[in-house]
Amino acid sequence: MEKIRLDIVGMSYSQSQSGAYALILGEAEGKRRLPIIIGGFEAQAIAIELEQMKPSRPLTHDLFRNFAQHFEIRIKEVIINKFQDGVFYALLICEHQGIESQIDARTSDAVALSLRFNCPVFTYEQIMEAAAISVEDESESILSEDDLESQDQDESAQTGGQGLEGHTLEELEEMLKAAVESEAFEKASQIRDEINRRKGAKE
Repeated sequence: MEKIRLDIVGMSYSQSQSGAYALILGEAEGKRRLPIIIGGFEAQAIAIELEQMKPSRPLTHDLFRNFAQHFEIRIKEVIINKFQDGVFYALLICEHQGIESQIDARTSDAVALSLRFNCPVFTYEQIMEAAAISVEDESESILSEDDLESQDQDESAQTGGQGLEGHTLEELEEMLKAAVESEAFEKASQIRDEINRRKGAKE
């Protein structure tokens, strides 16, 4: 199955969940974006590594990297391999003494580790078709550490469809387009999930 390379193109504070952030992953050769709701702790871990900050003591993801490197375990790549009920799932593809293994991980942790191991992040076309949002520009901004809170929250707490039940499918499609154009990616992801839920119910 062909893999699609993803890059981090931005993060924004969640307007609907206190202490949560929207991590925006974009396909390396295309205009589609995957908005993923992550906790404040993971957002901080990603931002610190992106900005090449060096904390005085190892953070959790730094400790994981140091532990793995000490025992000569390498993370070769991260694969976002499943999107179910509005939640993304990921695998760490690891190698130790020539033996490759897969480890299940939250997507937020997997991305934070991919930065520390300097390894690529991939997904599959069916996930892009189900969850991606097409955009025309790349003006999302990366938040600094000062803007991030150390409040942990699993991305499984994503909310999809709150306050959207009263709209028709056609109205939701228009709302999705407007949200993407205004770069409200978290709202767009919620509308996308509601559209997918309704289309799934009709099948």
